[in-house]
Amino acid sequence: MATKDLRINRQIRAREVFVIDAEGNQRGIMSSFDAISLAESVGLDLVEVSPNANPPVCKILDFGKYRYEQEKRLRDAKRNQNIVKMKEIRMQPKIERHDLETKSKFIGEFLGEGNKVKVSIRFRGRELAHTELGKVVLDKILAQLEQNGVGYNLDREAAMEGRMMSMIVSPSKSAPKKDIQ
Repeated sequence: MATKDLRINRQIRAREVFVIDAEGNQRGIMSSFDAISLAESVGLDLVEVSPNANPPVCKILDFGKYRYEQEKRLRDAKRNQNIVKMKEIRMQPKIERHDLETKSKFIGEFLGEGNKVKVSIRFRGRELAHTELGKVVLDKILAQLEQNGVGYNLDREAAMEGRMMSMIVSPSKSAPKKDIQ
């Protein structure tokens, strides 16, 4: 619950509330008017921390400090979250050896950065009759990754999607991230 949504002091609508004081001790159920008076007597605010409980749970605390700590916790959580991006490498089933090595190098770099990679083979015209060639190319990519020492997990096996055959590869959690030459 965002700190903007919290009710404090006279904004609390409930007739009776369950009160927790500034030290964390449970004071029990009391009228909201008595709880507000208790909070004001110690120079703090009454904050409704759990409005859906019956009766609502309110804490006696410094609301400004509480709001600052909540926002700081949200900032830290946002900073520490790991965003995984999906990169896509496209090729054709009649790709040359050097181009295949270059593409596998890029895939290794993307995996080294912690991104997932969707490897797609695009079939045109009569190539669609020979989808097994696409499977061979995808197997060569995996072999090339192993040869380069890139750790990976195969999230999705090679499968046809319309005129494309694709597989999804993610970085291995056990393999150290390293630069590929």
